[in-house]
Amino acid sequence: MRRLSNNSGFTLIEIMVVVLILGLLAALVVPKIVGRTDDARVTKAKSDIKAIESALNLFKIDNGFYPTSAEGLAALVQAPPRAKKWNPDGYLDKLPIDPWGVEYLYQSDGRRIVVASMGADGVEGGEGYNADISNLNIE
Repeated sequence: MRRLSNNSGFTLIEIMVVVLILGLLAALVVPKIVGRTDDARVTKAKSDIKAIESALNLFKIDNGFYPTSAEGLAALVQAPPRAKKWNPDGYLDKLPIDPWGVEYLYQSDGRRIVVASMGADGVEGGEGYNADISNLNIE
């Protein structure tokens, strides 16, 4: 009577080769993915600022003026007392926060508006991902 050997499986060498290949692939792919998080945040901030600027322009078309700096962006979510033709649906669903968890800054002199994020560092100025982003410097 012959017995069949039931030793099927992977050898240690085969497992080591697979682990080596996976390690090489990870070393090539991971750095390209990990560095993109900051780029995505900057892109989102720019997109948010453009959307806020559009909402402010709609507010002005309806009411004839921009919200004051004191009224702030809250005027796009809830009607300020002096707004006579405020859209009952609002101009934004909620007060926006930037990708770093801070409210967007808003200033108005009545004719010109500035909507800005202070970037990753949260302070004025900076370079790269720490640079300020505003509707005045977005193409």
